Amino acid sequence: MSRKSREALRAELSNEVRALQTAVDALDEAVARQLGVNRTDLRCLDLLHQLGAATPGQLGSALGLTTGSVTAMLDRLERIGYLRRSPDPQDRRRVLVTPTPEAVEKAAALYGPLAEAGARAIARYTVPELELLIDFLRRSRELQEEHLARIRGMRRGRGGSAVQARRGPGQ
Repeated sequence: MSRKSREALRAELSNEVRALQTAVDALDEAVARQLGVNRTDLRCLDLLHQLGAATPGQLGSALGLTTGSVTAMLDRLERIGYLRRSPDPQDRRRVLVTPTPEAVEKAAALYGPLAEAGARAIARYTVPELELLIDFLRRSRELQEEHLARIRGMRRGRGGSAVQARRGPGQ
């Protein structure tokens, strides 16, 4: 059996990353439908699950939303019982947003089996392999965030296409 070339392995890795992104996207879409929310709402709930609590401003910044969009999203999620808004105990002028136990339970029912199976899959890797995987995923995430900032910095042109806000000479 011959070993694959470095280029073939890079191509295979790239294909697997794309396939993973597609599978994650499809799973998140199915979860959002089960919860009766849209994808932005699901991202908000995920952030709240990670952080425990956040201000509307923090959520808007993390999700790339305007203050009006954040308010509408929080109203929607509060109306269906997935979050609470309450005064910040440290600064009562600020509002903190937290997920409700119902939201946490529903998310656990949907994502829990995946997390358990994932933990079993990860258990087969050695410490050096886990360090390599963490490094790859961290660098991949940072690359995605860098290009997210680049794309968000673009302005929209005619016909809905994104064009760079500043063009260089001859462009």
